[in-house]
Amino acid sequence: MAAAAQGAAAGGGIRIDKLLWFLRLAATRGFAQEWAIAGHIRLNGRRIERASATVRAGDVLVLPIRGMVRVIEVIAIPLRRGPAPEALACYRYVDSNAQPGSEELDDEAGLTGAPPRL
Repeated sequence: MAAAAQGAAAGGGIRIDKLLWFLRLAATRGFAQEWAIAGHIRLNGRRIERASATVRAGDVLVLPIRGMVRVIEVIAIPLRRGPAPEALACYRYVDSNAQPGSEELDDEAGLTGAPPRL
């Protein structure tokens, strides 16, 4: 988390494809690039159609994940693709849905396995 806090403190941004991969929201960076180019992601309310869009701490992303629309706020910019707990510490869910990993969400939405390819 210290590395992530350092990146956020510097005020620097990161490409959206790299961020999605670092946060473990995309299994590969290539998938994250395809996801961004498909135009289904919103950054602070505007549609993203390029993988090089810059994301900064405090930005809000709207993502289609496993048949649901999830809204997350980027808390800190990670410097690497670390373990899952490190990735989870860099963002928080803003939407009213249950948090990932909760039994309620997993049972109702069937959130098992990798996200579907677009």
